Amino acid sequence: MKILNVISPLRELARRAGLALLSVYLLGPLNGLAQQNFDDVEIEIFHVRGNIYMLVGAGGNITVQVGDQGVLMVDTMYAPLADKIYAAIRTLSDRPLTYIINTHGHPDHIGGNAILAPRGSNIAGGNGGGNTRDVFSMMAGQALVVSHENVLNTILSMDEPPPVEGWPTNTYFVEKRDFFFNGDAILLSHQPNAHTDGDSFVFFRRADVVSAGDIFNTTSYPYIDVANGGSLQGIIDALNNLLDITVPADRQEGGTMVIPGHGRVSDEADVLDYRDMLTIIRDRIAYRIDQGDSLEQVKASQPTYDYDPRYGSDSGFWTTEQFVETIYHELSSR
Repeated sequence: MKILNVISPLRELARRAGLALLSVYLLGPLNGLAQQNFDDVEIEIFHVRGNIYMLVGAGGNITVQVGDQGVLMVDTMYAPLADKIYAAIRTLSDRPLTYIINTHGHPDHIGGNAILAPRGSNIAGGNGGGNTRDVFSMMAGQALVVSHENVLNTILSMDEPPPVEGWPTNTYFVEKRDFFFNGDAILLSHQPNAHTDGDSFVFFRRADVVSAGDIFNTTSYPYIDVANGGSLQGIIDALNNLLDITVPADRQEGGTMVIPGHGRVSDEADVLDYRDMLTIIRDRIAYRIDQGDSLEQVKASQPTYDYDPRYGSDSGFWTTEQFVETIYHELSSR
């Protein structure tokens, strides 16, 4: 492995049905990469800053924080990669996996939860008395899975949800949540109706690193999951919130590091360019709608033309045409 710089009852249910649920879940419509040969995927480790690392393989990027208290990871890629991910983490730390934070609920970001969480342990209290005996005390034998409550709500609404062992066990429903771990303040902030309705930014304040999930990526136009509360305007609003967190260094380069849902480690200038690109495309389509253009006329005007060489796609799960159609319907509905 090379490092590159730049509720007990529920568990029993999962044991009985987990494999069947997992196989169905991995072949879900959001999981285009799940049908590839994962034997060929290698997990690479990029040192971001201090005790923060980024793991890259297939699916969403993973952020890992290591320290004396244990290991914290943000997102878990696909389930078939869990053993490789765990092995990669073990090259960074022999401390227990304590926290898994999910930025949202898509399979390429939470697929490994059910395999990795039981391999960890948490520091939840539970001496059998008072208010400490709660669900988290019962699950002290595995890592805590943290997310906004809408991630759990989405899972509960599925006809065939993922294995129970991978469900969030510690959710928040307010605008922000924070805790201290491995000498750093970890700040979670909910970004409503962005990529989904359950997106969170994870800000490591002392390290000055943000894990942004799929609100920001460097490889494609953002996927707008309308069925789960996503919207383009919500993504733009979230990117503006991200710009409020980040601070650039000399000549707008460096400073706060941003780990995207997919793609390379970035800084504020990259987030700014991405926000501006989405705003320009939105305004071009809005202008055409104001002129009375139909969807086909808007497509013919090629509102994404100058950005397509970098972000566009004519095939795969999320194409440029689908991106334009989604924006058109969102703006027309207003």
